[in-house]
Amino acid sequence: MCGIAGVVSFGPGPFAASPEYVARMRDTMVHRGPDGADLWISDDRRVGLGFRRLAIVDLSPQAMQPMANEDGTLRLVFNGEIYNHLELRRELTATGRHTWRTDHSDSEVLLHGYEEWGAGVLDRLRGMFGCALWDARRGELLLARDRMGIKPLYYSLHHGRLTFASEIKALLTDPEQQRAIDEEALYHYLSFLTVPAPGTLFQGIKKLEAGTTLRLRLADGDVKVERWYDVWQHVTPLTGLSDGEIAERILAELRDSVQVHKLSDVPVGVFLSGGIDSSTNAALFSEGGGEPVQTFSIGYDTDYSDYKSELPYARIAAEFVGADHHERLLSLDDLMEFLPRMVWLQDEPIADPVCVPVYYVSELARRSGVVVCQVGEGADELFWGYPSWKQLRQLQQLDDLPVPRAAKRLAVAAAHALGKGHRREVEYLRRGATGVPIFWSGAEAFVEAEKAELLSPRLRSDLRGLTSWDAIAPIHDRFQATASSQTALDWMSTVDLSLRLPELLLMRVDKMAMGTSLEGRVPFLDHHLVELALSIPEATRTRNGELKHILKRAVRGIIPDVLIDRPKQGFGVPVADWVLERLGDHARAELAAFTRETDILNRDAVLRIVDERRGADTWYLLNLALWWKEFIA
Repeated sequence: MCGIAGVVSFGPGPFAASPEYVARMRDTMVHRGPDGADLWISDDRRVGLGFRRLAIVDLSPQAMQPMANEDGTLRLVFNGEIYNHLELRRELTATGRHTWRTDHSDSEVLLHGYEEWGAGVLDRLRGMFGCALWDARRGELLLARDRMGIKPLYYSLHHGRLTFASEIKALLTDPEQQRAIDEEALYHYLSFLTVPAPGTLFQGIKKLEAGTTLRLRLADGDVKVERWYDVWQHVTPLTGLSDGEIAERILAELRDSVQVHKLSDVPVGVFLSGGIDSSTNAALFSEGGGEPVQTFSIGYDTDYSDYKSELPYARIAAEFVGADHHERLLSLDDLMEFLPRMVWLQDEPIADPVCVPVYYVSELARRSGVVVCQVGEGADELFWGYPSWKQLRQLQQLDDLPVPRAAKRLAVAAAHALGKGHRREVEYLRRGATGVPIFWSGAEAFVEAEKAELLSPRLRSDLRGLTSWDAIAPIHDRFQATASSQTALDWMSTVDLSLRLPELLLMRVDKMAMGTSLEGRVPFLDHHLVELALSIPEATRTRNGELKHILKRAVRGIIPDVLIDRPKQGFGVPVADWVLERLGDHARAELAAFTRETDILNRDAVLRIVDERRGADTWYLLNLALWWKEFIA
């Protein structure tokens, strides 16, 4: 796990890559790689690659990057882990065509795998990655992001060059990189708490989408972005199997994934909330004996009205697996102290307050000597785990009834006339009236009518006619073109696997954990398990209306029943209570300044949200204001 950065100059002009330029990019990310750094500049100074190292697999100096092949025609910088690298090394060694400089570096396997199979090596990888490979023979740069988008990769094209990095702040070290808000992206941020790929909140800076590659041809600057992985092309519907047989397959795949994700030459632990997902991780991690698994949990210093402590459940799970368990209690003081660093680590707003406990639980793990932790993200999206999904699936089924769209449009108009246009159910009715799915994301902030009020008059005029469906319509088009099953639940899983997970939930893990120099791994998002989960018939996943029915059946006996049968509770933050205290006053001051100094949001509408103590909505807007203050102002 590391931080990568680089530049390719393809245009006319005076720019040339230099060690100083690349080192400046690279060293904004010391937190991603405290164990060493290096760089490489091509002889013609048209290509520069930089690398910061967090040593996890093959700790030897020979595994340092940028890494070259035997004749120096290929150069690689790679951030991530390849869990099947030993198998691939054996396959490559058997050809007799490759000379190895390392004992067991997964980076070198990727390098020689590209020599052997070209970009087809990506199809053979089991893991997470954002990588860049310079091919001097072809005069081409290849950027790639893993199937699920577990690791980030950003890029920018400007002034005859392409820059790329694991974090946006590295791109901003280029003095000619524009610093300005992408206002269309801002509109979508207000919907989804994050900016959907390939956009970012910065004009001119893009993120590589999960499962895609970018190729840049040096000769003419031609750039081509292509999708190399679509999960639905790897899904074979499971038919003729009982729930019990499917549950056995899930457990076998999950057990294999957790064990594979233990691959490391440094200590590995588990984040433990006491829910089904993290408790299962801890239990399967502990199988096979050996040292007790180290587990890490976060709680709060007070019993808050909007968040019930999960620490008792985490302790049950830890005791059950015989873990070496660690806890930390957070306070409002911790939040207030962390806010500036949180914004800096995020790069662009990730308006999920869970960033706060993720950072502190990562810090707790790192201080305990652990360098890698497994986390539970992905299970809810795969196995129907959210109560809101259950409600929205029922609404979609009602919307699918043969009611004329004209009648729905009349009902929407009537609701607006009665001053109820901001209600979420009216927004769902509006979506049905326009013929698009009701479900847009498992994380939604402001509906279209609310955004119309929040935007400044100038921006409302500039963005007239835009809706956030425009941002996810390409996902829906791809879903309709490739999905073998197109039920409402299949769509919900697809859009969240394409948007909420890679750009919100996984980025809060990546940015916050790497902010403490800790690697986060996601066993539930191993692509074998994802493909299996989407192969399960909807009737099985939703049996008896029970959330996570088939996963619960799979892990019963693996973890205590009390953890399986407890009420659903997400990894939360008492942000509503905190807004009633100092956080609310701080948010009001920051948002007042933001609306005074910019022409983006309507001051009265924004401050009304704060004054009404709408905790979550205040948090979303505060993230935006603090980001602008840090990166734009």
